[in-house]
Amino acid sequence: MSETPASILLIDDHPLLRQGIKQLIEMEDDMEVVGEASNSADGVSRALELEPDLILLDLNMPEVNGIETLRILRAENVSARIIIFTVSDHEDDVVAALRAGADGYLLKDMEPEDLLRQLHQAAVGRMVISERLTTLLAQALRSQKPEVVRADYESLTPRERDILKLIADGLSNKMIGRRLDISDGTVKVHVKHLLKKLNLRSRVEVAVWAVEEGLHR
Repeated sequence: MSETPASILLIDDHPLLRQGIKQLIEMEDDMEVVGEASNSADGVSRALELEPDLILLDLNMPEVNGIETLRILRAENVSARIIIFTVSDHEDDVVAALRAGADGYLLKDMEPEDLLRQLHQAAVGRMVISERLTTLLAQALRSQKPEVVRADYESLTPRERDILKLIADGLSNKMIGRRLDISDGTVKVHVKHLLKKLNLRSRVEVAVWAVEEGLHR
């Protein structure tokens, strides 16, 4: 457990929900809420000011929604892990969020202990998705992409295969770099190459495909 608590920013237009999440997290020694915002503009501003480790971002907000806010945060090079936290379990929303750069997608109706468990996972660099969405996500991605043939996998270098398995474990580029003792930049290059070889568009598709193929350890 790290000595410094993971810092969390809440971006949600419902004050009661923010208060509830804050009280839940206050019971944990290794996480703390460092800021709150009720709309996209304030959220982006607070994210740049506070540089939190983790951002819990609502999907359905007035004026600018969560997906657009997510794109703005990524365009501003916000390095925080960004988790969409929403009531929507629509397939299109899940896929759109992950393709826009979300590090996870959690549903607001989950049990408090499950939310804390997922936040702990996100804080250490893992991708988190509500359990009931994983099958839906796999089906959605399978229907939207061409099949990856085994020959494409055989074309991967040993290092690319190592990285593929770590992506399937939900690790971020930074965590993969630490695990393999290489730089973030080198990991990005390898990820780009393996996406091209496998004819996939995102690390989420890589993760789902690897799990389906039994490559997830």
